Amino acid sequence: MRAKSNVGAVWLTCLFPLPIIPPHTESVSIFAEDGRCLVVMIRSRIIGTGSYLPSRIVSNEEIAPTLGVSPARIYRLTGIQTRHWAGDHEASSDMAVEAGRRALDAAGCPPSSIDAIILSTTSPDMAFPSTACLVQRGLGCRPVGAFDVSASCSGFLYGLSMAQAMIQSGQAKTCLVVASEVKSRSLDPLDDATALLFGDGAGAVVLRGEEDGTPEWRGILGIRLYADGANHGLIRLPGGGSRLPLSSDTLRKREHSLRMQGASLFRIAIRRIEQAVLEILKEFGACPGDLKQVVLHQANGRILSQVAERLGLDQGRLASVIERYGNTSSASLPIALDDAVRGGNISPNDLVLLGTFGGGVTWATGLLRW
Repeated sequence: MRAKSNVGAVWLTCLFPLPIIPPHTESVSIFAEDGRCLVVMIRSRIIGTGSYLPSRIVSNEEIAPTLGVSPARIYRLTGIQTRHWAGDHEASSDMAVEAGRRALDAAGCPPSSIDAIILSTTSPDMAFPSTACLVQRGLGCRPVGAFDVSASCSGFLYGLSMAQAMIQSGQAKTCLVVASEVKSRSLDPLDDATALLFGDGAGAVVLRGEEDGTPEWRGILGIRLYADGANHGLIRLPGGGSRLPLSSDTLRKREHSLRMQGASLFRIAIRRIEQAVLEILKEFGACPGDLKQVVLHQANGRILSQVAERLGLDQGRLASVIERYGNTSSASLPIALDDAVRGGNISPNDLVLLGTFGGGVTWATGLLRW
């Protein structure tokens, strides 16, 4: 097999089998020995990250009395010491604008360079218009496509996969992918399954299709998405939709608050994430030892520890912000990614794995050469 581009033909000798694409031009044709064209694709690479956390910090000491547990017990159960909650003036779009602006600054891109905005949230400003449209307005972008994704905690990787597809199909060259969540306003302060876990925040990346003259393939290698609707009841917000619209009855039953079956979700999450991680590594001819950084959804400190142990990962290769920020749903992965990048834990050419699990249930993995 050989690759042809406007810089000449090269033989492919890489760690990974197809579908890895050689990074020579914006558009690369790969041919079999009999002359058949196998695939034409462009490369997608994250060129900037950003995040935003509200200024209000909520400690375990603040929420423990209402739940009737000690701050130390909350930490033992969750690995969380503090979380950030949005101020009265802040909505998901406000936080998304700030995270998006920081990602654009890191990428060196003006808002006018963005060709599409994809925003993950389960706590939109309103049912419609989309929160992504409000972010487009807030950043001052051109009138480009902007839409929301609702895949619970897996939403960021679902959105990143859509952005990659738009770039590879030629619909866009530069995409802004954001996840923003205000979970604090859907919490029942008396529910010890959820009130101690969730925080608010936003994370963003700029994804670009671009040329690369280096011999290494840098960018997204693959993203794999999954869902199992049979387990949709494990984590949900029942009220407020077309099935259970707002009424005095839904308010009385507290059906506008987040509900979660923590023990069942814990077991399924660990199993699904481990399996999905091993599958994508096998697909691309890698193993856990090749990974320089693993960035997972920050659901719970115990889940992170269990997955790391099963994969044989030392703590230095596992990104963790759960202790400071709590579970920020779909925003947790890009927040943790931004923290790892700005903290110097991810360098060019590092092999990075992304993974998440959430309501639906949904889960996803991504493998990147940074």
